[in-house]
Amino acid sequence: MQHPIQFSKRDKVLFFRTLQQRVNAYFNENKIKKTGNWIMYLKTTGILTGYFVPYALLFAGVFSGWGIVLLYVLMGFAVSGIGLCIMHDANHGAYSSNKTVNKILSYSLNMVGGSSFTWKIQHNLLHHTYTNVYHIDEDIDDKPFLRLSPHGKLKSHHRFQHYYAFLLYCFATLSWVIIKDFRQLKLYNKEGLTENNGFHPKREAIIMIVSKIVYFLHILVLPIAIGLSVGYVLLGFLLLHMVAGLLITVVFQLAHVVEGPEHLDAEDAVEGQLENTWAIHQLQSTANFSTKSKFVTWCVGGLNFQIEHHLFPTICHVHYPKIAQIVKQTVTEFNLPYYEFDYLHKAVGSHIKMLRAFGSGNPGLVNS
Repeated sequence: MQHPIQFSKRDKVLFFRTLQQRVNAYFNENKIKKTGNWIMYLKTTGILTGYFVPYALLFAGVFSGWGIVLLYVLMGFAVSGIGLCIMHDANHGAYSSNKTVNKILSYSLNMVGGSSFTWKIQHNLLHHTYTNVYHIDEDIDDKPFLRLSPHGKLKSHHRFQHYYAFLLYCFATLSWVIIKDFRQLKLYNKEGLTENNGFHPKREAIIMIVSKIVYFLHILVLPIAIGLSVGYVLLGFLLLHMVAGLLITVVFQLAHVVEGPEHLDAEDAVEGQLENTWAIHQLQSTANFSTKSKFVTWCVGGLNFQIEHHLFPTICHVHYPKIAQIVKQTVTEFNLPYYEFDYLHKAVGSHIKMLRAFGSGNPGLVNS
């Protein structure tokens, strides 16, 4: 991880200032808050119910064998909902205008085994600021078996990554829980990112360790302690994470590792500065998908409106369909890019093409 680079501060056409004025006018004229509303609260209730009801049924003694596995799978879908909807908005400060509410709900990530702290550094700070900038945005860093940037190190096995990538995505959340959070805590402490962003290394280490102990106690130890089959519990636990890992990872990949969005290398920045402003960079490095589907929008926490989310991360996702109309109009007026896939399957297909192209080292394969 290198020192942060700078974006150009010269917005010659005043795009973002114009866009901000229009979006603010929308909220002011309609007298609504930018944070969550009753729709968000209803969604939260439904998602948490989807997690705790199957969990309670584990202890009710009415399910055994494959029934136990099914309950864990149902919890996996709920975990993806917690990740994509609840904790995501809360960690951005977009869930509520009350900071305490946001902080409490941000720990819903800890409840399901993750870390609110490492998420805020990796996602809020590094990814949202330096989107698709290799050497800084960890989302596109070199992975042991994946090359997610044209600037990454190319290895022979990468030519097959479009075949096996989705299987690896299934293990993403399990990796976070067991390995990634601890590795990131160590890295962020070493780089000074922890203290520089108002966090205390020892306190965050304690919170992380305690929350993970509590997680493994409630998700594995207690079910086994009451007599549930060890084999079915472990299988259920694995499938829980495979479901959550696949859904969460695919949603985020469809925003940036698809046809259209640019990939930059921090080392290519002239005198440490990128060509465009931050807002225009977000347009050039992000894509939307399936925005006309209310079902997809509900399931993925509005993250199919990634352009709007990247431009306005502190606005709750329930408002994205409305402000997307304003963003599109303004982008068109200023003749700027707006990447979008009409349907989910088209975005998935585009992601597979990019995996194939990055894996071969031949960008021309994208259009083949």
